[in-house]
Amino acid sequence: MEHRVLVVEDEQDIAYPLVRTLEREGYEVAWVQTGKEALVHLGNTSPDLMILDLGLPDMDGLDVCRSARGEGYPGGIMIVTARGDEMDRVVGLDFGADDYLAKPFGLAELQARVRALLRRSQATAVPDAAPTPRAGGLRLDVEARRAFVREDEVALTTKEFDVAALLDEQRNKVVSRSQLMAEVWDENWFGSTKTLDVTIGRLRQKLEDAGAEERVVAVRGVGFRLEDPPGA
Repeated sequence: MEHRVLVVEDEQDIAYPLVRTLEREGYEVAWVQTGKEALVHLGNTSPDLMILDLGLPDMDGLDVCRSARGEGYPGGIMIVTARGDEMDRVVGLDFGADDYLAKPFGLAELQARVRALLRRSQATAVPDAAPTPRAGGLRLDVEARRAFVREDEVALTTKEFDVAALLDEQRNKVVSRSQLMAEVWDENWFGSTKTLDVTIGRLRQKLEDAGAEERVVAVRGVGFRLEDPPGA
């Protein structure tokens, strides 16, 4: 299945070679120049990956990222920007980005990061029925890539779902940081492991907001554990 990529970049000198490179890789590529256009496009087509510049003419790319996640966009988000300090990277991850690439960058590196983000993505199918409830209310339909807390569906991004599925597969056992990075982000991941902590934080908050009794617990220096509620 051909992956769809949305490029959000207002500088033509950057956008043109980027779009051509992605098209040569076999992706279906759309290009917009403003944040508002990006949000409309996401709502209409839901591409597999959005490559997002922060310095847009109408709104900050971080607001685009936050709005996209707030509207339930589940695909990958790669921020590409001239802002390269650690605080900007952390804020981008907090707002829902999956990767962060500072300008100037090489097209070969960008291609590798795109492949890494898309490798684990897959089309979502509609299940015939919700999976059987677990003790704390959380249940995952891995084939349909849908998460539920009791009867309510919880909107998870691609990486949040992958982390949740791996933790759920080994409930009440510690899953190491290295295993999570290798299986969710790929063993050749280019970015910082900070993205794992941010993704865990978002997942934990979504489960708590949805009323799940399970808890994602950090085991210092080792990894994370999805715990059933006491007495389950």
